[in-house]
Amino acid sequence: MTGTGAGGSGDDKDTEPLEPPHPRAPSDSPAPGAESPTREFTFPPGQAGSAPASAASDIDGVRFDDSIGGGLLAGVRAPTVPDVPSPISARYLFPTEKYRGEWRRHWVHLMPWYVIGTLATFIMGLASGMLTKWESESRDTALTVTVVAWLLILGFVGWKILDWYMDRFILTNKRIMLIQGVITRSVAMMPLGRVTDMKYSQTPMGRMLNYGEFIIESAGQDQALRNVPHLPNPNELYLQMCEEMYEPEAVDERMAEPEEDLIPEGAEAPVPKSADA
Repeated sequence: MTGTGAGGSGDDKDTEPLEPPHPRAPSDSPAPGAESPTREFTFPPGQAGSAPASAASDIDGVRFDDSIGGGLLAGVRAPTVPDVPSPISARYLFPTEKYRGEWRRHWVHLMPWYVIGTLATFIMGLASGMLTKWESESRDTALTVTVVAWLLILGFVGWKILDWYMDRFILTNKRIMLIQGVITRSVAMMPLGRVTDMKYSQTPMGRMLNYGEFIIESAGQDQALRNVPHLPNPNELYLQMCEEMYEPEAVDERMAEPEEDLIPEGAEAPVPKSADA
């Protein structure tokens, strides 16, 4: 078969039909760009043969429930609490009860004292500026009194911040406790079995900042723990307390589950099987 080249030359050239493209061999791997529930992990350069270490702390607080009901806490992230009690609350726990968590009040609990400290600083600065321009023999005395009063107010605000830090709301498998005070300590306690009604309320500001007031009743009597304002994450805390009262076996079973790494660090990654195999 003869033909004329593109350059206009009349040289004879032998041409052969192109081979048809090979059909794509069927395999289990999806086509490029297709969605697949399983993906192969590509190791970075220089790190071939090492598996990614996925610690249990990476999925801390995330639980999966494949059951139909989903459990009481289905779809809710439990509040993060320490595994062991702090030294402040540990002295009030006895060995046979199980620690569930402790919480400080929301930072909005300190908002009035923040405002007082800010106003005191502003007033002290304004008064000091006016006293420095005052020509009088008692100017230094007035300036000293102003600074001392400002320091006393700031000291009182700092005391309230320390008092907020020392306060604890504690939950165990047997009771709830409220610890208050720095020098004069107050410890209020109520057994979970005696709680007859419990609810929490949130103002519009509380919904925006995620805090609420808990109202706990026991046999129709006024208790020291009846009103606990400014607790953080009220919805999650409410569900955790209800689960502790009504499903303690489920809590113990979840707490007993060992936390293991998904892929132990240093283990070899499984070699994917080829399509021919």
